[in-house]
Amino acid sequence: MPAFGFHASHEQVHPSELLAAVQRAEEAGFDAAMSSDHFSPWSERQGHSGFAWSWLGAAMQATTLPFGVVNAPGQRYHPAVIAQAIGTLSSMYPGRFWAALGTGEASNEHITGTGWPRKEIRTQRLRECVDVIRALLAGEEVSHDGLVTVDRARLWTLPDQPPLLLGAAVSIETARSAADWADGLITVAQSPDHLRRMIDAYREAGGRGEISLQVHLSYAAAEDEALRIAHEQWRTNVFGPPVAWDVETAEILDAVSEYVPSSVMREHVLISSDLGQHAKWVHDFADLGFDALYLHHVGKEQHEFIDAFGDQVLPQLGTSA
Repeated sequence: MPAFGFHASHEQVHPSELLAAVQRAEEAGFDAAMSSDHFSPWSERQGHSGFAWSWLGAAMQATTLPFGVVNAPGQRYHPAVIAQAIGTLSSMYPGRFWAALGTGEASNEHITGTGWPRKEIRTQRLRECVDVIRALLAGEEVSHDGLVTVDRARLWTLPDQPPLLLGAAVSIETARSAADWADGLITVAQSPDHLRRMIDAYREAGGRGEISLQVHLSYAAAEDEALRIAHEQWRTNVFGPPVAWDVETAEILDAVSEYVPSSVMREHVLISSDLGQHAKWVHDFADLGFDALYLHHVGKEQHEFIDAFGDQVLPQLGTSA
C-alpha cells in the first residue's frame, strides 16, 4: 500500500503556520511529509519562502512522520553544506529523512550573481554534487575540482545509516539519467501516459528504490472557490521548461501569467469540491505504481483541506496510518 503524505509549501504559508499544518496532517492520518526548499515564491501572491532546513528540524521534532525535501545543490548551496544538513537531520531522526536532488530553478539560484548555466551543465554539476554528498555521508574526506570545488571537507557527525538520495525529475530524460545514481525517484503529477513512460525509463535504465509523486490539487466546499484558489495561487506554475527553469523573479512570473485564464487550470491542478472525485484521482495515480504520493493543496489556508481529506479521502485510499 502506498503512503499518502502532506506537502509543505513554504512559498505559500508562514513557517509557523506550516508547522501547525504538518502536525494537524499527522493527526488527520497522513503517513508522511515532504518540504519544498526555495529562496523565492513563484508569485508575489504566494507571499512566503521560509528556510526549509530550519523548519525541518522543528517539524521532525514536532511529529513522528518521515520527511523529505527537494533540494538543488551546486549554486545557492555548496554540496558539503547540504551533506552536513542531511547528515545532521538523519543523525537526530534516524530512518525518517530523505533528500531528493535536482538541478534547480533560476528563480532561486540567481541570487548568487554567478550566472545561470545551461541545462546540460546543471545536470553535470548535479552529478558532481551527488558524488560529493555521498562520499561525505560515507565518512570520507573529500576534495574536488570541477563545476563545484571542495577542499578537504569531512563530516564530523554522521548518521548510523546514510539516508536515501532520490532523483528529482519532471522529464523522461532526467528520470533516465538519474537511474545510475539515485536511490529512488520523485516527480510531479502529469498525464498518466507520461508518468508510465517516465517510470519505465527509470527502471529500464537500472533505477532502483521507490518512486514517489507530488500531486497538486485544490479543494474547497464550493466548486467555484476551488477554481478561484487554483487560479489565484498557482497560475504562475502552469509553465513548463524553459520558463519554469529560467525565469528569475516572482515579479516576472506574475507578468508572464497575467493573462492565463482560469479555464486552463484544470489541466495542471486537480480541482474539485467533490472529495470522492479527489479520492478517485489520487487512487488512479497510485495505481500507476507509485510507492508514495504527496498531496499539495495549492491554497494558502491548509486546515480545511487537511481535515476534509483526513475525514473522507484518506479512509477511501486505505492509508497505512
